[in-house]
Amino acid sequence: MSKKIFSGVQPTGNLHLGNYLGAIKNFVELSNDKENECIFCVVDLHAITVRQDKDQLKNNIRETAATFIASGINPSKSIIFNQSKVHAHAEGSWILSCMSPMGWLNRMTQFKEKAGKDKEKASVGLYIYPILMASDILLYDATHVPVGDDQKQHLELTRDIAQKFNKDFNCEDFLKPPEPLIKKNFSRIMSLKDGSKKMSKSDPSDLSRINLTDTKDQIINKIKRAKTDTFPIPNEVQKLKDRPEAENLLGIYSSISNQSLTKTLDEFGGKNFSDLKNQLAETLLSKISPISDEIKKLINDHDYLDKILLEGADKAEVIAGKKIREMKKIIGF
Repeated sequence: MSKKIFSGVQPTGNLHLGNYLGAIKNFVELSNDKENECIFCVVDLHAITVRQDKDQLKNNIRETAATFIASGINPSKSIIFNQSKVHAHAEGSWILSCMSPMGWLNRMTQFKEKAGKDKEKASVGLYIYPILMASDILLYDATHVPVGDDQKQHLELTRDIAQKFNKDFNCEDFLKPPEPLIKKNFSRIMSLKDGSKKMSKSDPSDLSRINLTDTKDQIINKIKRAKTDTFPIPNEVQKLKDRPEAENLLGIYSSISNQSLTKTLDEFGGKNFSDLKNQLAETLLSKISPISDEIKKLINDHDYLDKILLEGADKAEVIAGKKIREMKKIIGF
């Protein structure tokens, strides 16, 4: 069955292996399916929920687009654009925020995690971020949205908002509640220095992550120095309990190799971590280095990237603009 897929990536800069395995690799696979219609958005409106340097933001938008293309997303087959170029996203977000109960937003755990103890100082944008996300998705009548564990709750909110709008304005099926696309055989990618923490660009140690722009030598060095434990690699998944660093390296190898963790344990069970690290480094070099080389080439071609984003925005505007005009009629504008 054909799917209409929408997904977005924040232009935070310095995209890493966690971003690639958690999202972008999946985007490429989905876009390669001829039956799928894919829309990939650089969600720059979401990025400004926290303060951004304007020049760095411009660079990060281009870098994210470059990463999409370098990873294998064909801009002539899929729409690639940045959110702020399509006014319907912000308009839709305002309309949907006016009929979304605060109680729903108060249940969003990600705001509590990101705002921390000092939530009174967090921006209103960070608080209503999930409604903008709902607008992003619903404007395109997306049938499916690739999500990780941290976005499942937001997608459920999107479904609730769609159903409430349809009921409130007696317009059955106008906003389409999307289905989640949960990636199989995927392990959450954690820090190479601490298996209990998510791989993140904000970690002060560059050794904690594989950046998509890392050189071959940097990748080899980081894998060699990745934290492990003193026990051999087990043969069974349940024996990885309370061994976060071991589970992380095995999970990375499984994800990059497109195989189950069970199969990886069959391959490395009983062996030393040096065997796993050597094979993991080799596999990462074959998969990530070509992407890294292409990103570095594309990132300097501002005219090309800006052209791709502008053409994508024009295509997105046709779809989202029509939907927002229909939405305005329904509510009485």
